[in-house]
Amino acid sequence: MADVSRLPGPIADVWEWQFRGACRAVNPELFFHPEGERGPRKERRESAAKAVCARCPVLASCRAHALAVREPYGVWGGLSEDERELIVSGAAAAKELPAAS
Repeated sequence: MADVSRLPGPIADVWEWQFRGACRAVNPELFFHPEGERGPRKERRESAAKAVCARCPVLASCRAHALAVREPYGVWGGLSEDERELIVSGAAAAKELPAAS
């Protein structure tokens, strides 16, 4: 479940980018996997979703949102769930490294 405490308040300017998303004209099922999906079927669906993201004018805003609130499901900002988790866990691990002397 997304951590809603990280979500910004209800300010229209903060969310307005979503109205310009290329995904608004596409079936949302493309971005979210059905139960038990794996292997080549999952790879094809994610690739198709990422192709939509690649032509999206708000890709950077979408990606920043997904990483900031740790969206747990779907393709957001051209990144899959697993890719976002790697980025977030990598950033967390980098913060835990001791300072170089």
